[in-house]
Amino acid sequence: MNFKSFLTEYGEHVPGYDVTVINEREARAAAGILFMLGMIVIFVGIGFNHIIVARVYLAFLFFDFTMRIINPRYSPSLLLGKLVTQNQRPEYVGGLQKRFAWTLGWLIAIPMMDWFVLHWDITFYKVLICVLCLTLMFLEAAFSVCVGCMIYKAITRSDPQHCPGGKCEIRAKDPIQIFSPAQKVITSITLAALAVGIYLFLAKTDSRTFFGEFLHEMVLTKQQLKHEEQKKYEQQAAAEFESDDDDF
Repeated sequence: MNFKSFLTEYGEHVPGYDVTVINEREARAAAGILFMLGMIVIFVGIGFNHIIVARVYLAFLFFDFTMRIINPRYSPSLLLGKLVTQNQRPEYVGGLQKRFAWTLGWLIAIPMMDWFVLHWDITFYKVLICVLCLTLMFLEAAFSVCVGCMIYKAITRSDPQHCPGGKCEIRAKDPIQIFSPAQKVITSITLAALAVGIYLFLAKTDSRTFFGEFLHEMVLTKQQLKHEEQKKYEQQAAAEFESDDDDF
């Protein structure tokens, strides 16, 4: 493979497709596997305070994305996705936009290697980068939404070929995809309930980590934060007053 073909071709040559392609089913399965492993790492790290699992996972993530942008045939997670979906009908998508998206993932993984693998320097904003990475994986695995592909389209100002779910092609929605009035009401109520539930949890629950404290303060207004601080001050004052009474 020469340098020109490396820039203009990525993936497999499949009869009937005028560009090189990637099997989207394998890519989504790989994203789901990496997301699941990332969630396990978070639970194990928080529950058992094992730093090593996060370091191993992030090192693997960096290696995996490095292999993806060089040659997807040798990416460990894509091979696992291939193993899981080998008996399913392939869904081919354009390879170049997928490599661009995975290159963005690789660029995100570089600073995480320095922050958490070579050194252990954890801050809220660095953790937020990890959460962003997991969110992008979830969107790809659950909804076939490739944010990097959208960025690729905006930068190149050209419509990518063979997008996931055929959404690049202009077509009318099938009847099963159209919301009825009742479905619109149920969907709206569900979204509102989720938003209210998340807000109440973040606003009313006492946080036990710096990340939870940040989210708690984010959803409150300045007046609410001031009222909360005043309430804590009054509780501390009352506790100290009771402690003085017990001494007598």
